[in-house]
Amino acid sequence: MFKQTPFKKAQPKNQQLNKVAIALTLGALSLTGCSAAPTAGAAAASPATEPSGHAAASTSSAATSPQVAATRSAAKPVSSASAAPAAAGVEAAAEAAVAPAAPEAPTVGAGVQAAPAAGSTSTAKPAPAAAPVAAPAPVAAQAAVAATGDGSQAATARGWGAVVAGDEFTKAGAPDSTKWSVFKGSGHSGKGARSPQAWSVANGVATVSGDSAGTTGGMSAKFAQQKYGKWETRMRTSARDPKYHPVLILWPNNNTSPNCAEIDYAEGSTNTAQMKFFLHYACGGSNFQTTAAKTIDTTQWHNYAVEWTPSGITGYIDGVKTFSDTNPAHLPSVGMHQTLQLDWFPDGSATKPSQMQVDWVRVYK
Repeated sequence: MFKQTPFKKAQPKNQQLNKVAIALTLGALSLTGCSAAPTAGAAAASPATEPSGHAAASTSSAATSPQVAATRSAAKPVSSASAAPAAAGVEAAAEAAVAPAAPEAPTVGAGVQAAPAAGSTSTAKPAPAAAPVAAPAPVAAQAAVAATGDGSQAATARGWGAVVAGDEFTKAGAPDSTKWSVFKGSGHSGKGARSPQAWSVANGVATVSGDSAGTTGGMSAKFAQQKYGKWETRMRTSARDPKYHPVLILWPNNNTSPNCAEIDYAEGSTNTAQMKFFLHYACGGSNFQTTAAKTIDTTQWHNYAVEWTPSGITGYIDGVKTFSDTNPAHLPSVGMHQTLQLDWFPDGSATKPSQMQVDWVRVYK
């Protein structure tokens, strides 16, 4: 049963007026002594603003322009919210130019903005002992494994753990010479040319361009020259000419292998709507290889991966297995390393300038 509050008797009008006057006087005095506090408090609680996502654009049309790198975040699928805390440290600290687009900002910002807000009030009211949550340390330790905005990955789906080597392409200009050897000389099968000027890095993306004369590019990784391991690369192309083939390759160290080993874990062909996987396991050309193919829109960002163990070789696209060869006789017998290539296969007809773009290369144990 409700308990009724006694009705308060109205006070005389002159008493009410006196109380109002006293209240106004006290309020004015308190304001003159505290006017600076709200301003200082507001400034302390306002963290630095994270960069916003890049403007959206049509991938198929914009990819033919050098400025297409700026639209990369708009084309990326967004990963689940559970991956956001681990990713916040990488995207903000190591790759600010590719911060998640506007819809992602609240998720990433929640983790980043919490620390400044707590710090601003600590002088007036100390935080409880449990407040120092494990913030920067775990994020820094997992920085290289960030997946926010990068779509489905074999590394995430298969639990490959921490990245041990690779390149996020955060250094603008030419490819990082401490990580890559850029090709200079004749092109594939002696056709056209490979030029260092075909490469550029901007907005967190490496772009290799091929012109109408067959001048294109490629480069070889100085990192992770190893036997066994896991590699994953995020790549897309322009609406390319069928004569320009994008290729992600594991190539023998020192360019030598007794069985002419080569792992093309993403290779385009004249069919621009398809991506293939090739495992070359013996000398003698196409008679000694296993292969698989998948229909895919290569003008969109996709994650291509290869897992090489003593038991066999497995290929993945966006975390889904697309290739497998477990024949021990087909495995490379030497260490391998990553190469990135846009190869030209002329057929006598006019060639349309084309591009391949790489968002990142990541290597796992």
